[in-house]
Amino acid sequence: MEKILITGANGLLGQKLVSLLANDSQYSVLATARGACRFNLPNNTSYQSLDITDADACAATISEFQPDAIFHAGAMTQVDACEDERELCDSINIDGVANLIQAIGDAQIHFVHISTDFIFDGIADEYDENSAAKPLSYYGLSKWKSEQLFQEVSFPYTILRTVLVYGVLEDLSRSNIILWAKGALEKKQQINVVDDQFRCPTLAEDLAWACLASYRKKATGIYNLSGKEFLSILELVKRVAQYWDLDASLIKSVKTADLNQKAQRPPKTNLCIDKAMRDLAYKPKSFNEGLALVDHQLKNLKPLQ
Repeated sequence: MEKILITGANGLLGQKLVSLLANDSQYSVLATARGACRFNLPNNTSYQSLDITDADACAATISEFQPDAIFHAGAMTQVDACEDERELCDSINIDGVANLIQAIGDAQIHFVHISTDFIFDGIADEYDENSAAKPLSYYGLSKWKSEQLFQEVSFPYTILRTVLVYGVLEDLSRSNIILWAKGALEKKQQINVVDDQFRCPTLAEDLAWACLASYRKKATGIYNLSGKEFLSILELVKRVAQYWDLDASLIKSVKTADLNQKAQRPPKTNLCIDKAMRDLAYKPKSFNEGLALVDHQLKNLKPLQ
């Protein structure tokens, strides 16, 4: 039986990782996050509260559980909040990773780390794994610094850079652009949506699958992981309206500058995923397939026990 430790298990990716590994007798899973568990625990999974900013707690958890792999899904990802609360951002996105690395030491634990397209400036037409990092926001900078922590480690690691992850949490405690747009349009609310930012939206299930594939295939180094459709945020939201037959006339096109957001966003982050498709056999679902899965999950949510 292989032992998998998941951080940030209450978050979207964390919950999808738990679901992916659920009830598989090949794995013993320890799901961790700050605070109480916010999802239904499968038979092969236990839950433990863990604050990754506490170095002693990280060391004790890893020493006691002795995992074969760590899927690090915990992070501070609210871009504007990171701009305002830089010390908190650093403590979670940089120091938290350093604490886990230190706790692993020389043990041969495969570490799968999640990074972001926001390490790029969004000027190039496409970014591969060797493209130069030029983060525009403090969030992007913190994730770039977290990547650099792996340069001198002695254990196997995989860094997965991803884009605009969407999906459904069991407790619906956090939203994402898909759920936000769907919810607002269902309430007949007019929404402002930027037409000058472009992304490859990533289904959370696809990202979770890639985490496990990285470990199973012993793939190390950096991989870009995203959906395969490059869409403006405006087109993305219009596709949401179309899928659920909602009133697209409520969608108002605006420019990024009109929103006066604290943090600067890269205008376009088209990640080349050829390496992941080749090495990991990564096959992301189409955006419509992703919306269909979201729809199915929303209709079949189980109450938390």
